[in-house]
Amino acid sequence: MTTRHHLLATKRLARRLAAGFTLIELMVVLLIIGVLAALVVPSVLDRADDARVTAAKTDVANLMQALKLYRLDNQRYPTAEQGLQALLVKPSTSPVPNNWKIYLDKLPNDPWGKAYVYLNPGIKGEVDVMSYGADGQSGGDGNNADIGTWQP
Repeated sequence: MTTRHHLLATKRLARRLAAGFTLIELMVVLLIIGVLAALVVPSVLDRADDARVTAAKTDVANLMQALKLYRLDNQRYPTAEQGLQALLVKPSTSPVPNNWKIYLDKLPNDPWGKAYVYLNPGIKGEVDVMSYGADGQSGGDGNNADIGTWQP
């Protein structure tokens, strides 16, 4: 191979590399990205649902702790009419608590943006705090299942 011939081959290679990717190369890269996305996205979405359920369980436990403190101070839980709002604002309806304090800074909504449900008397215990899950309706399975004080 002559030096001139070698120089021309090197220039052709440099021009080809500088020209960019071919359509087939781009299609292969897009196909690989698509396959990876198809494998990764479902597991990431399941993690988000698991995180919402865990957040709801944590909120329910925190609300129950505040309700227990309310009961220790006032010898009773708030009535159903007074609701969870009694943890933020002193109830004005009977029975008005004698030793009321602020028990929470604010009432959280469940991870799906709905208010937590407070039942007094409760269905599963003396009082119940619950979220109806993703569908916002009583009952359901999976992400739509109720999350409440009766769960570990």
